[in-house]
Amino acid sequence: MTSLDIVEAKPEHAADVADVIHRSFAARPALEPPATALAEDAASVAGAIGAAGGLVALLDESVVGALLFDESRPGLLGLRRVSVDPGRQGHGVASAMVGMAEETARMRGADGVWLWVREELPETVRFWLRRGYFRTGTEGVHNVVQKALPARVSVPSPEAMQDLAGRIASLVQPGDLLILTGELGAGKTTFTQGLGEALGVRGPVTSPTFVLSRIHPSLVGGPDLIHVDAYRLGSAAEVDDLDLDATAETGVTVVEWGAGVAEQLSDSQLKVAITAPADGSDTRSVVVEPHGPRWAGVPLRSSLEGAS
Repeated sequence: MTSLDIVEAKPEHAADVADVIHRSFAARPALEPPATALAEDAASVAGAIGAAGGLVALLDESVVGALLFDESRPGLLGLRRVSVDPGRQGHGVASAMVGMAEETARMRGADGVWLWVREELPETVRFWLRRGYFRTGTEGVHNVVQKALPARVSVPSPEAMQDLAGRIASLVQPGDLLILTGELGAGKTTFTQGLGEALGVRGPVTSPTFVLSRIHPSLVGGPDLIHVDAYRLGSAAEVDDLDLDATAETGVTVVEWGAGVAEQLSDSQLKVAITAPADGSDTRSVVVEPHGPRWAGVPLRSSLEGAS
């Protein structure tokens, strides 16, 4: 598999793509109603490639996998007819195509990726769930699965860090969990201060290191800010001991140093990773990575990267 290449699908690939779609879907268990993919032909595939594009997996110049793109949903890139030759399944072809598809979605400015999955195909469902996709609904016989893509922002100053947090504040709602990571002095508390100011909570917001957690009530009828410092906590059980459940549903919980210990607080979270450069300058690299169904339909990348 060392010569596997994932390339942009072109009209001249249409017949080979239709062929691999047929071979892939014909090898699946019988479904009722049958998969419409079996009706694809070179003409329909060429039309789909011309409309939105797609990807082809080539092994020694032979087509062993393919997928088609769908741009019908604003802000999202859809995947259709994700197919791998039955003789090449289980060798990473699908994973390679999905990785390139997600990169294509980023390049096109999409906030996320979606597709249809049949519940009667449990192995297929597991494939997508393992890659961070979540069920967001049903359409006919299909589950809709979706993945929100991370936002990457360069932050040149403490003021810009607070501005970034303010933009995130416009997207959060009661019950949300934010997990902050970064070295000492990276800007985690500066971020939380900006979030608290934008939410309109009672201040001042300072590092809660010596009290572990602090609640900042809203002054404007919005969610409270629950600010937690997990630096001295060694396990998820110790986070549970803080008894955050009583306030988490009505507030926005921010956990500094929370990676690996705070994820159990919610099935959805924003992970905010702040990296300071080695040269000691003020510029920070911030990656805001959404996890869970809560963020599947939120325009995170366009709200943060578009305004940076």
